[in-house]
Amino acid sequence: MKTITRIEKEAIRNLSFSKREVLSSPEQKKQREAALHRSQTLGNLLQTKVYLTFESADGTTYQVHTTVWAVGADFVVLKEGIYLPVSAILEVD
Repeated sequence: MKTITRIEKEAIRNLSFSKREVLSSPEQKKQREAALHRSQTLGNLLQTKVYLTFESADGTTYQVHTTVWAVGADFVVLKEGIYLPVSAILEVD
């Protein structure tokens, strides 16, 4: 099992991301998309935070506890205009 490093959302700006997809199956991608849209709804209506587990370009796995403000086809927007590539997200809790 990989070690997961906790990170503050502001530090995400300092990371690099690969263009490769971290999930392999279409079912996993579909579940991730549904979870991201649910987290966007929770963030906008209730300011509820979620845990996003994601992978940087160097293969390090990180987790951030944050509010998701918007979900696009390629990026998720967090508070303070911080962007995270959807393809880097492993899990949404």
